[in-house]
Amino acid sequence: MNPLPRTVAEVMTRHVTVLHEEDNLEDLERWMSRLRFRHLPVVDGERLVGLVTHGDLLRMASSSLAAQPAEAEHQRQEATFVARVMQRDVRTVSPDTPLVDAARALIDAKIGCLPVVEDGRLVGIVTAQDFVALTARLLAEREEAPAP
Repeated sequence: MNPLPRTVAEVMTRHVTVLHEEDNLEDLERWMSRLRFRHLPVVDGERLVGLVTHGDLLRMASSSLAAQPAEAEHQRQEATFVARVMQRDVRTVSPDTPLVDAARALIDAKIGCLPVVEDGRLVGIVTAQDFVALTARLLAEREEAPAP
């Protein structure tokens, strides 16, 4: 049986697709769905400045749909850039954060990801999906382990 991972660094995704504040949102929702991304960190250089989630894009789209046609077009034009829809107050963890603390943070805040930051730089991301994958691996190892 493999040793249990203890820190975020052991399960986080290190190669993270990122956005920049000046990136255009056109077709981003379709692109996120196709690539199965639900969270995209926003960076300035290597520094984390925000986060765009699939939910953010859905809220933007639904507010545009509820508006009158002229107002909807104005909202669409205003929300064309990542900077307009991204969350700026983002909860983060460091690579050495204990996994149990990261899991509790996801549950308590009812969020799906935690960008991993070290010295102000984005170094990875840990998601609820990472915890599901870890659980599946541990359950499979337990089933394969010989009975005592």
